[in-house]
Amino acid sequence: MTRTIAPRLRTLVLLLLTVTGALLAGAAPASAHAALTGSDPAQGVVVDKAPTQVSLTFSEKVAMNDDSLQVLDPKGKNVETGAPVNPGGTTYAVKLKGNLPKGTYTVAYQVVSEDSHPVSGAYTFSIGAPSQTVVSGVGTAAGGGVVGALYAVGRYVSYAGFIVLAGGAAFVLACWQRGSRVRAVQRLVVGGWLALTAATLWLLLLRGSYTSSGKFGDVFDLNLLGQVLQTKTGAALVSRLLLLAAAALFIAVLFGAYNRREEPAEKRDLTFGLAVGGVVVAAGLAASWAMAEHASTGLQPGIAMPVDVLHLLAVAAWLGGLTALLVALYRAPAETPVDSAAVHRFSRVAFGSVVVLVATGTYQSWRQLGSWSAFTETRYGQLLLVKIALVALLVGIAWISRGWTGRLLETAGARTAEKARREKEREKEQVGSAAGKPAGRKSASGDDTRAAQLARQRAAMDAARQKRLRDADPNRFGLRRSVLAEAGVAVVLLAVTTWLTQTEPGRTELDAKASTSSSSSSSSSSPANSSGALTLDMPFDTGGTDGKGLVRIDLDPARVGGNEMHVYVQRPNGRAFDVPEVKVAFTLEAKKLGPLPVTPDHVTTGHWSASGVQIPMAGDWEIAVTVRTSDIDQVTVSKNAQIG
Repeated sequence: MTRTIAPRLRTLVLLLLTVTGALLAGAAPASAHAALTGSDPAQGVVVDKAPTQVSLTFSEKVAMNDDSLQVLDPKGKNVETGAPVNPGGTTYAVKLKGNLPKGTYTVAYQVVSEDSHPVSGAYTFSIGAPSQTVVSGVGTAAGGGVVGALYAVGRYVSYAGFIVLAGGAAFVLACWQRGSRVRAVQRLVVGGWLALTAATLWLLLLRGSYTSSGKFGDVFDLNLLGQVLQTKTGAALVSRLLLLAAAALFIAVLFGAYNRREEPAEKRDLTFGLAVGGVVVAAGLAASWAMAEHASTGLQPGIAMPVDVLHLLAVAAWLGGLTALLVALYRAPAETPVDSAAVHRFSRVAFGSVVVLVATGTYQSWRQLGSWSAFTETRYGQLLLVKIALVALLVGIAWISRGWTGRLLETAGARTAEKARREKEREKEQVGSAAGKPAGRKSASGDDTRAAQLARQRAAMDAARQKRLRDADPNRFGLRRSVLAEAGVAVVLLAVTTWLTQTEPGRTELDAKASTSSSSSSSSSSPANSSGALTLDMPFDTGGTDGKGLVRIDLDPARVGGNEMHVYVQRPNGRAFDVPEVKVAFTLEAKKLGPLPVTPDHVTTGHWSASGVQIPMAGDWEIAVTVRTSDIDQVTVSKNAQIG
């Protein structure tokens, strides 16, 4: 067994590396999660006369409403007229009032990208000369807060429900048809349907608030719900609900009429019909994600969406079937145990699913990243590395389960032979007993009753003995443990995957960083932007064990516009201190602006960094740093510094 598995595993790994390298080497531009790539007037510039309009250019087409693009004067009053328009391509503009006075103006935007994710931001420009402004609370991160967290939970539950529903049903039809009579398996599949239905309704209600105000009170706003139903995401969620109605009929037949079929021909025909209908419904449900998220926009959407559907179906067949197998191993009754043949069939289904996952996952990685450097330089790439590591761990545990399956098959074969031998011996005993009876003599009624009772007792004892043997079988026990470990890793993997679907793809993140750097460079000649680098040292003490240290903030070039920020945390002896969490916030009290939060990315031991940190105007900024040294020990320290 081991000699056979090892070459297959090596071949699979080599194939993955070869295909990945070939795809990443030939990367071409693409985008998803819209990013601001240009503006007119540009960020931070000082223009001589008032512009007639403000235009923003994104990396892809976006959805806007009347309030998606606002321009505020130094006193915080709106100066745009009318709703935003799309003059062409990915550029969106809004007309401005005439005779605008000199000063600094704030441009705030909040849009929805083609892959359904909200995107927001803000920047400033000046007319004549920079000035003070009272603008605050604009450009906040869309999709955050309580509503954002609830939306993320809804997405996780919807993915989990789909996997359990589709994978559990596939396990019953393809691997263990007797499982349709097992109550625990029935409850599992029905629970998946209920979870997916409830999560879909919840996402539909949250969607309007998630992409606009972010207020929980707007969840039941019917006007927002009406707007959502007119969007691509709203249509996808409604389509999912309609398909779930068909899935309910499928479940009713699978656990109802299917069990009552006794004729082999009828059962075979119904199995085929359920398989075809189930694949169609499952593919439609998977398409409800593909048609509204990352796969629907950017490079090669015509290929990406079918690939995304295949990816989701493979995940469901593997992880959903794994969940059903786990339930069967632990909860199946003694009279309907999951047999070794069913485990072996699922092992083959899981192997095929892994092959499909490798192929489709490699394509998706190339499409969303495009370069090797994006693996480490972007949040999407870092999460993808975590996902790849979890998948590798899951495959490793699956190979262990495959080994237990092989040994279980060998044990089952030996038991079948032993059972056949015992049956033959019993038949011989019965024949001998019958031959010893006088001819023509009939058994008394009492003897027949006693014989029936003994037969029932013998059957009950045989069933109990078989259960004890199954439970005591080290191969079955080992398989249970390995499948349970697989399920635990799968739960974490699903959480990472859900987070990944809400993260800006690496291609777009790198494009946005390049655009920010270009914008900052183009406006560096402005008097408002002339400033040098800034370094601040702040001692801290969280009060816990090993809670003292020094945090250093480097901000370069410390001016209005985009900045590069580095955070260093040191112990009192000067050595790097790798604390669990560091957060930074900028506040301009004089203008009631902020706090503007920044969460830097961890680079190496004791070092965090963030690119494109936006400082909207010059002033005496308070820079607050929150350092957490344990689960409960944290402190916030701050200093003021002139920026711009």
